[in-house]
Amino acid sequence: MSRRRPVRRRSARRSKKQDEKIALLVGAVVAAGLVIAAVQWLLAHWWLLVFAAVVASIAGGFWFQQARQRAEWKRVRTQALRPGIAEIDALDHRAFEFSIRDLMRRDGCKAQRIGGAGDDACDVRAIDPAGRVWAIQCKHRRDGDRGSAVGVGVLQQVNGTARQVHGADIAVVLTNGRFSSKAIPWGREHRIHLVDRRVLGEWAAGSRPLWDLLNRIPPPRRPTALS
Repeated sequence: MSRRRPVRRRSARRSKKQDEKIALLVGAVVAAGLVIAAVQWLLAHWWLLVFAAVVASIAGGFWFQQARQRAEWKRVRTQALRPGIAEIDALDHRAFEFSIRDLMRRDGCKAQRIGGAGDDACDVRAIDPAGRVWAIQCKHRRDGDRGSAVGVGVLQQVNGTARQVHGADIAVVLTNGRFSSKAIPWGREHRIHLVDRRVLGEWAAGSRPLWDLLNRIPPPRRPTALS
């Protein structure tokens, strides 16, 4: 009797596998039948397919129109950004950094504000339409040009990180105030572009992009319609 038990077990396993195959076959037949029935129903009611296609086309066109309109509104708002120097003076330092980011975007740059702890002396990093990378350190003075002058120490920090850390082609220190008498020649010697209150006011007015207001700007990295 003990020798017959393995035969029964093997027979039971074969029966179970056969049942599984039959179940899979039945499932496949049922699924195929449902697909065929659905296709036949759709063919018999073809007008529903046409109606759905028309609705989808209208919805897609409406969505595209809305997206295009939102993009146009954003472009108009950006181009209309023309803050006066008094308005800039009234900002706090954080809002000042965001305003510089927005001005760069206004002129066609991809820009982000990265100011804060650990920013490595770069409050705004931007890529202009010519592919050049900008690292901008912002120094806001509540009293404008009556406040303390931006000195060489700030420029030295930027000189140590702008190109090495941020990969900048153009390093900028920007203020709504003024620079010390020593900072101006130091910046020129080390290729740090200085944007003081006068240049900032002219740039914010929107007549020209920042790169048109600065001297010794490196050539474009890539061809551009603006060059």
